[in-house]
Amino acid sequence: MQFGLFGSAAARRGGPEFDSSEGFRDFVDYNIEAEALGLHGTFVVEHHFTGYGQVSATLNLLTWLGARTRRLRLGTAVIVLPWHNPVLLAEQAATLDLLSGGRLDFGIGKGYRYNEFAGFCVPMEEADARFDEALDVIVKAWTAEEPFSHRGRYWCFDSIVVEPPTAQKPHPPIWMGAGGERSVRRVAQQGYNLLLGQYASPEDVGRSIAVYRDAIEASGRRFDPMQVGVTRAFFVTDNRAEKEAALERRLQNRMRQLKLATRPDGTVHGGPDRATGDPRIVNGGGSGGGARGRESLRRFAREVMPLFAEAPTKRLVV
Repeated sequence: MQFGLFGSAAARRGGPEFDSSEGFRDFVDYNIEAEALGLHGTFVVEHHFTGYGQVSATLNLLTWLGARTRRLRLGTAVIVLPWHNPVLLAEQAATLDLLSGGRLDFGIGKGYRYNEFAGFCVPMEEADARFDEALDVIVKAWTAEEPFSHRGRYWCFDSIVVEPPTAQKPHPPIWMGAGGERSVRRVAQQGYNLLLGQYASPEDVGRSIAVYRDAIEASGRRFDPMQVGVTRAFFVTDNRAEKEAALERRLQNRMRQLKLATRPDGTVHGGPDRATGDPRIVNGGGSGGGARGRESLRRFAREVMPLFAEAPTKRLVV
């Protein structure tokens, strides 16, 4: 089992009382400590037009983090393909992969926030078609041995050579976000890794993994648990008041993002025994930077991760 981080950084507009770069610096320092504590990697979001400073230039932030770390895998969760020129994105991602020594995990998705599609003047109903075409171009860009051309519905490229090449061959691992049974099965059939969402119940997560495994095996391939990433919020504390405060912060963040209440069984907050005492739990997590988050991260690494040392399960993003 491998543990990693999932999340964002907050770079709000500056003012007399704070520096806009503080959130980025805290995020980088948090991930540096996570690497030292033995965590495997980090996945970072892409969001726009939020008003509260979520990461919008994901590859830029990961490139800086890559220069400050040596082993930590650098993941996107997810880059929303319908918003991007696929050739430019292929070049930028390959550059990160090269500079980091082959540490990029390329997580991609279709997007779900209406205000982001509206902000980019991209019709949301085109998301599926744009995603499929962009992914096709990106894979060609990374694997073509000779100049290639593409003429599609949204993009046209004539006899181009995309540079630089990626460090990982034939290309960095591709991770796809999915939730419904049909979309999970499609990820498996395409041969890509699966990223499952942070708000699903443990039962739903288990069902999705079973669908993915069955589809992999039906295609004649062997299922590898490391092809699945599950996200779960996690805050390690023995103090009931701190636990309740962490749950409230989690709920407020969920409502701020989606204006929907999170499921009560979608997070795991409590002492280390809570992480292993519930047989439904398939993931662990962290709570971000700051003093509370740092202490929770340290306890998670020292008290929880060793309990899973022999568990032959899956990649966990926390």
